Amino acid sequence: QLQVVESGGELVQPGGSLRLSCLASGFNIDYYGIAWFRQAPGKEREGVSCLSISTTRTNYASSVQGRFTISRDNANNAKNTVYLEMNSLKPEDTAVYYCAATLLGSRVCTLEGDKYDYWGQGTQVTVSS
Repeated sequence: QLQVVESGGELVQPGGSLRLSCLASGFNIDYYGIAWFRQAPGKEREGVSCLSISTTRTNYASSVQGRFTISRDNANNAKNTVYLEMNSLKPEDTAVYYCAATLLGSRVCTLEGDKYDYWGQGTQVTVSS
C-alpha cells in the first residue's frame, strides 16, 4: 500500500524550531516529486515547499523563504524520508502540515496541490506563547 506519513508536529513558542518528517512507504521516492503543504483553520491549503528528488531543485512559498528548508535523508536506511526544517517560527505558521507525492515524476517540483496523488493525514504545528 502506497502511503506517506507525517510526524514531528507539536506546540512551539514563537521564534522556535521544529523538524517535520515525511516517511513514504510502499514506493521508492526516487521516482516521485515530494512537497509539503499546510492548511490553517478557515484558510485554503497552501503549498509550502517542494523537492525534485532527481534534480534536488527546491521551491518555497514566499511566506517561508529563508526560514524553512526541505531535504531528503540520504542515509542508506532512510532514503524514503523527506524533512521540513522550520526555523524562526511565527504564530501564522500554525497549521496542519501535509506531505504529498506526485506521480508526475522525480523531476517535478511544484506547489500546486492538484498535481499530487498521495497525501498523508497531516501533523499539527502550533506556534504560540
